Amino acid sequence: MKRAERLHALSEMLRRSGTRGCSAERLASEFGVSVRTVKRDLTALENSGAPVWSRPGPGGGYGLAARASLPPVSLSPAQAVALMAAVSAASDAPYADLASAGIQKILDVLDPRTRARADELAGRVWVNALPASPRTVRSALEEAMAEQRVVRIRYTAADGTTTSRDVEPVLFASTNGRWYLVGWCRLRDAMRWFTVARIERASVTKAACTGHTVEEVGEPPVNARPVHGRGA
Repeated sequence: MKRAERLHALSEMLRRSGTRGCSAERLASEFGVSVRTVKRDLTALENSGAPVWSRPGPGGGYGLAARASLPPVSLSPAQAVALMAAVSAASDAPYADLASAGIQKILDVLDPRTRARADELAGRVWVNALPASPRTVRSALEEAMAEQRVVRIRYTAADGTTTSRDVEPVLFASTNGRWYLVGWCRLRDAMRWFTVARIERASVTKAACTGHTVEEVGEPPVNARPVHGRGA
């Protein structure tokens, strides 16, 4: 097992051990290394920002502080390129800029060999992304959604009619290659789907949303599903 893999496995074992902790001897036996090596690995984890605690004496050991975040997980070159491709292909998606910045942070901490292999593989993946809506519009929509505040938009419908509306954002939805802001329209007093590309201006107001829920939107489009941080 490579050291990077061992460090990740070590942090996972400490996390699973909870408040009981694990002795250095048990950790050494688990990974087939010396106690001295385990203690060096624990020091490396702590230096990387992992909240490692130690308890001396009989029954003591090592563990991770509860509810604390773990150090970043190393990616394979293919995993790194998969993330880059997904964000590049969806440059008009909500929070795409933040996703791109997050991926860059991950790439910056990859070991040089993995980064070089990822860069080489990335050159073999081409993306023809659709033009994104203005950054100022998307920023306002993203802030309004995250903070659950009313957003004021200037919107041009498919028939060419332009209106100014106050909307309580409920969700973002992608269907048939287009992104929509779905929310409670105070002008129409009803739930409405607004094509993001047709929103000419947007500004976040100080008014809080009144609590309209995703369930009020109705059934999602065919094959649509929420974006979760877990496998589908």
